[in-house]
Amino acid sequence: MTCFFCNLAGVIQAFPWLNERFIENMAHTIKVLVVDDSAVVRQKLSDIINSDPALEVMGTASDPFIAATKIKKETPDVITLDVEMPRMDGITFLKKIMAQHPMPVVIISSLTEKGTRTAIKALEYGAVEIITKSKMDSSAFFEESKIRICDAIKAAGVSKLKRRNVPSPEIYVEPKHSADAIIPHTTKRSMVETTEFVVGIGASTGGTEAIAKLLQSLPHDSPGIIIVQHMPEQFTKSFAERLNETCKVTVKEAHNGDSVIRGNVLIAPGNYHTILKRSGARYYVEVKQGPLVNRHRPSVDVLFRSIARYAGRNAVGVILTGMGDDGARGLLEMKEAGAHTIAQDEKSSVVFGMPKEAIDLQAADQVLPLDNIASHLISKVRR
Repeated sequence: MTCFFCNLAGVIQAFPWLNERFIENMAHTIKVLVVDDSAVVRQKLSDIINSDPALEVMGTASDPFIAATKIKKETPDVITLDVEMPRMDGITFLKKIMAQHPMPVVIISSLTEKGTRTAIKALEYGAVEIITKSKMDSSAFFEESKIRICDAIKAAGVSKLKRRNVPSPEIYVEPKHSADAIIPHTTKRSMVETTEFVVGIGASTGGTEAIAKLLQSLPHDSPGIIIVQHMPEQFTKSFAERLNETCKVTVKEAHNGDSVIRGNVLIAPGNYHTILKRSGARYYVEVKQGPLVNRHRPSVDVLFRSIARYAGRNAVGVILTGMGDDGARGLLEMKEAGAHTIAQDEKSSVVFGMPKEAIDLQAADQVLPLDNIASHLISKVRR
């Protein structure tokens, strides 16, 4: 096995033009290699990917060894990778690829408890996104998964795994709902005075690493924090548990009615919108279903709008790395309500999509590198 991948590394090193072709291809369509041991899933994923004019399936493979052979012949722009496969598991393959020739990888995983923990590890090993495949036989899920899968692959295709000048592909955008679908827009704000601050954080592609870095820099008595990270159902629970092991603050997946209190971080659960509410001086969250907003559920715009309404100037909003524009308008609403707002800068973002959209709307009071956000945030809530 080791010898096999040494040979693969040798092929890659012997043909430096592979990198040049990678850059050239990104100016046109994003070429995708689908790796999954299920023929049904390979076909379904191929149909979904090929339905988007910005994407093209260059090949499929039933296991990592076949995938490696195809990579020798043609370098994909993005790999979609199953976790559990015969002969070699997806995580082992991911680690070898990232060590020898890093390229964007989107993990496709089942919704088992073991699978979610493994997929979270995959993000730490260099995967760009994780999405789920458990309901691919459902026609309703097919429509939602089509948007999610294509967006994840496009985000991976423009992600910064290493320094390179890659033009963004022309992207077809599906129709999308705004935050109005979940929480009506209003200029009315809560009138009850409170000294407690609420922090809202939104992220997508590259956000798991950015959120971990930010939270690990915060003291144990930080203000209550609510986070929307675009992630599938059940993955958010594993993500919160891993963060809780490494941070001074307490981190958990949000449940309906959870209080937003000092020293605690709530991660919006996958497939549910999370809204800040208020009863007197007590902040709490409402977790609810609803349509996709900006092609996402949970949506950052939904969270930020609710924070603007119920916390107003007693809030800080942070928008981190991610593809698309979810959260940009919500951050502007927070700023207009008197909150302090922060956007991650381009250099430290894996994908400078969401922060750029917020900056273009003049929604951010500060544009900061990731390493500076935690200290700046704390300085604003301790004024």
